[in-house]
Order: sequence, then C-alpha cells, then structure tokens
Amino acid sequence: MIRPLTSQDYSQWHILWSKYLDFYETKLEDSIFETTFKKLISKDHPNQNALVSQDKDALTGLVHFILHPHNWKSEDVVYLQDLYTDEPLRGNGIGRALIEAVYKVADENGTPNVYWLTQDHNRNARHLYDRIGTLTPFIKYNR
Repeated sequence: MIRPLTSQDYSQWHILWSKYLDFYETKLEDSIFETTFKKLISKDHPNQNALVSQDKDALTGLVHFILHPHNWKSEDVVYLQDLYTDEPLRGNGIGRALIEAVYKVADENGTPNVYWLTQDHNRNARHLYDRIGTLTPFIKYNR
C-alpha cells in the first residue's frame, strides 16, 4: 500500500531515510531529520511531500518529492528527490509503485513533468528508471 507520510511514521521513516543516505555516503545532523520530517508532513509546506509504502505495520519504502516553478513551463514541475526501497524487498515492484504514485500526484496537480537524478553506478535503480522514465543528456554541477 502506498500512502502519505504521517506523524506516526517518524521512527520507521528515519531508519529508511538513513539507509538511503548511507547508500550515497551522506550523514546528516539529527536536526535535519527532524526539520525535514516536520516539513514533509506539514500542510504549511505544500511543495515538500513524501509517500511511503507499507506492508502490514512496516514501512518498506519512501519517496520524497518537491513541486517547484520552472521558467520554461507555465505549470510547476516535480523533482523526485529521494527514493528508497528496503533492500531485502527490492525487485517486488515497490520502487515502481512509489514512482507511479508520484506520477499520479503530479498528473492530478497539473504538473506532468517529473524528473530525478541518480548516480551513474546505481545500476539496480537505473534498470527500473530506464523502463519508466527517459534518460536525459544533462550533467549536474554543484557549488
């Protein structure tokens, strides 16, 4: 089952997001976890969103996405920032279901463009992404 993140999900969400960040060799302060979670469940931050997959009482995956304006379009676009499926459950369609749920939210919101980034060596994820998205030629730079 795919559903919105709720205030009761903090501990399980924290574990899943920590595992996601570990994959990208990233550590965040506890305050960032707390602030991000509050924004993801708050109606005061409608552009920051999260959905989770759940099986019985356990969260099995998460997706964070951000709606934002785009100078080349009249409608907003959706940035799918974080996607994670608990490792033992990969290959069961959870990642696809989470992405398709974001697609649905985007379509219902009139923001049909959804984009995301991944590392070139993330072969397992890219196998899915190649089936449900279009690879672009863009290269990302940071300051």
